[in-house]
Amino acid sequence: MTAKHDLELVEVTKRYGTTVAVDAIQHRFQPSSYTCLLGPSGCGKSSTLRMIAGHESVTEGAILLSGRDISSLPPANRGTAMMFQNYALFPHLSVRDNVAFSLKMKGVDQKERHAKAGEMLELVDLTALSGRLPDQLSGGQQQRVALARALITRPEVLLLDEPLSALDPFLRIRMRSELKKLQKELGISFIHVTHGQDEALALADEIVVMNNAVIEQAGPARDVFNAPRTRFVAQFMGGHNVIALQSGHFAVRTDAVAITAPNMGKLDAQVMAVEYQGTHVSLMSRIAGDQEVTALVPEAQYFTTPHHPGDQIGLNWDAKDQHKLTA
Repeated sequence: MTAKHDLELVEVTKRYGTTVAVDAIQHRFQPSSYTCLLGPSGCGKSSTLRMIAGHESVTEGAILLSGRDISSLPPANRGTAMMFQNYALFPHLSVRDNVAFSLKMKGVDQKERHAKAGEMLELVDLTALSGRLPDQLSGGQQQRVALARALITRPEVLLLDEPLSALDPFLRIRMRSELKKLQKELGISFIHVTHGQDEALALADEIVVMNNAVIEQAGPARDVFNAPRTRFVAQFMGGHNVIALQSGHFAVRTDAVAITAPNMGKLDAQVMAVEYQGTHVSLMSRIAGDQEVTALVPEAQYFTTPHHPGDQIGLNWDAKDQHKLTA
């Protein structure tokens, strides 16, 4: 039995003509959690989000929310709200009226909708700017207006389509913490589409990795990063080497690879490049078969026994850090 506020995708497919954008995906999202749909451009993540929102039709399958099939309902009747990538604020309306707009469309009187907009602006710390127009706001402030406008409908699930992509790197990091804090305070499910691995790891309770219209792997963020099941997930999540030997494919984290003298580790290699990264040094080497293996070595440890391009080295790691890949 589907619990209250559970969102479930049941064999959901989306076709555009002969092109399959989403191919019979099956997933139940954890209630009151922050989930990131992660994957490269064209993998199907945005189409999935838009189908949940009702901005794209479902070709086959069903979308269930709180036990009811919402697949054919209009967006306003689904119990979801969507925050768009470009924020889509009305330039001629004040911050308060932008936030209250959906209530105006529902016929809510001005006093009530302004009161509710005030509550939302207080939630996102924009009360003092309620009378401004969107072009008088910074990018981060515009994002918070869009967030307040989505939340005023009191959705069971908030959908976010790459909401941080338009922000500069410093503000992006700051807004990540604000989004996470807000999700915990509200206690509703956030589903956030991104192609940024760092963003997903920083925000998500659960990561759903998509590739070629299907779900490659889903689970708690730490599990997906530490124990990728496929070659694609290991490479896309970053921080892993994918090594193919006669015994099969496996992944090992770059920070789990230790440098030894030649013939003293699991593999011998030749140093190809060294890159200083502050707290660590990235040492890229080549093993037999022209495969590249990267070791992320703590700065102090590296400079105690430095290595240079052309040097012969050994590579070693603990057996527990080696993860067999299924594909």
